[in-house]
Amino acid sequence: MSDFNYDILNDVAHRPWPLPASPWIMTQSWHDLLFAHWPVDAQTLRERVPSSLPLDTCDGRAWVGVVPFRMTNVAPRGVPPVPFVSAFPELNVRTYVTVGGKPGVYFFSLDAGSTLAVAAARTLFGLPYYSAVMEVAEVGGRIHYRSQRSAGSVAVFEASYRPGGPVQPPRMGTLEHFLTERYCLYTATHDGRVSRVEIHHPIWPLQPAEAEIHANTMADVAGIPLPAVPPLLHFARRQDIVAWPMERVTP
Repeated sequence: MSDFNYDILNDVAHRPWPLPASPWIMTQSWHDLLFAHWPVDAQTLRERVPSSLPLDTCDGRAWVGVVPFRMTNVAPRGVPPVPFVSAFPELNVRTYVTVGGKPGVYFFSLDAGSTLAVAAARTLFGLPYYSAVMEVAEVGGRIHYRSQRSAGSVAVFEASYRPGGPVQPPRMGTLEHFLTERYCLYTATHDGRVSRVEIHHPIWPLQPAEAEIHANTMADVAGIPLPAVPPLLHFARRQDIVAWPMERVTP
């Protein structure tokens, strides 16, 4: 039985724009999530993001996030979660863009430990999903996470992490708010057509995080060299979300 919190649909005061008028189509629950962010030269990033998607920067700096977590309750609206289908780990590499006044996320890659989920996401949303062999375990309060993209890829991530302080929801105007409080994602075709997927969730229950990252080639594979500086780290224990259908954005 699903433990999804449908009351999130009544928690909207923090949103930057109203919920879409059309029906949402999917639930997801995200667990034990690590935001690991690095500042990246905006021009370098500009070359890797479709030109039809304006880059979003904070104080002149662009950011790339590597975000491991695991998912449950991945199911269409009205359909109960299915064991071994609706729960799996995921790892994404992302940056930030704004189209039509709506700040959102652009994904360079999304690795998932479910071949079925990868196929569905590529077909339904055109997102750059990849199959991966992934292991996630919590031992002594630390999350141990490992991902190896399938088919001999060099895309690897291995880390252990844990929360390092109390929950501190991000405040408007802070870098933490800029990096996390985004309520849509974008894709773009080679000929410049932009599409948007709207999502909704409560404000992020962020905590400071501690992490030991043993291997991370995820951004390198996307052609983005990360600087040799410690990442900005945040942890979130759980976030329930709903998503709407993909829609074309009028230029």
